[in-house]
Amino acid sequence: MSTLKTKVDFAIVLRVKNANPNGDPLNGNRPRTDYDGYGEISDVCLKRKIRDRALELGQSIFVQSDDRKVDGETSLKNRAESDKNGLGKASFGSKADKGETARRACGKWFDVRAFGQVFAFGKSEDASGVSIPIRGPVTIQSAFSVERVSVTSTQITKSVSGEGDGTKRGSDTMGMKHRVDKGVYVTFGSINPQLAERTGFSDADAEVIKSILPRLFENDASSARPEGSMEVLKVFWWQHNCKAGQYSSARVHRSLAVDADGTFTLAALEGLAPAQVDGF
Repeated sequence: MSTLKTKVDFAIVLRVKNANPNGDPLNGNRPRTDYDGYGEISDVCLKRKIRDRALELGQSIFVQSDDRKVDGETSLKNRAESDKNGLGKASFGSKADKGETARRACGKWFDVRAFGQVFAFGKSEDASGVSIPIRGPVTIQSAFSVERVSVTSTQITKSVSGEGDGTKRGSDTMGMKHRVDKGVYVTFGSINPQLAERTGFSDADAEVIKSILPRLFENDASSARPEGSMEVLKVFWWQHNCKAGQYSSARVHRSLAVDADGTFTLAALEGLAPAQVDGF
């Protein structure tokens, strides 16, 4: 399978309504905002959703979340060194060829050849401790809201105490829920052909990413993000005609302007028009 031949830029426009798109654990799990009050969804959160959707499509994923893992492995180290699900302990031993280990890891796991991975494991009986960095071709920025967002906080209670003898309401029965009332967010990403050559990321892999983006929030509902509260409005996909790209990513991303209601305008770039895909 040939690797990606030309550069790709992409953008996602999404809408949040009465949901917590990405809670901040250092701030009471309130929705993330920057210092100016604009909503934020971290790049790590977005990559987590891409991995989850890829796993549902049958792709082999290395960084699986605990509540969605399909191979029963209890850690990334165990998954990597597993003879059944990974590359085996010998691949991370003192005599292992790091380049060959990286090549096999990229061939086995979709997210490794897409986003890259650092295999950094401590010493064990069969491995001397390794650090194998892999730089992936797919990058995605944090999503930011077009306008400042309003965050609503609601105090909640449970009808039953989680601890105690039941004679009085415990402190664990009280809690807080936070939500963004409404907001339109935009994020941008890029796929680099030069790095794709190193990991074996192919045109077919790029099509998998393209098919996932409109369905980013499918099968992703929770109490913080009820069904229908998170919606991809539009995906823009710029396919350049060369490895370096006809324009810089910054200029391509700047050509898209999005209003607070989700409407958009595109500045013309000669010879480069994006494919537009509606949300699922």
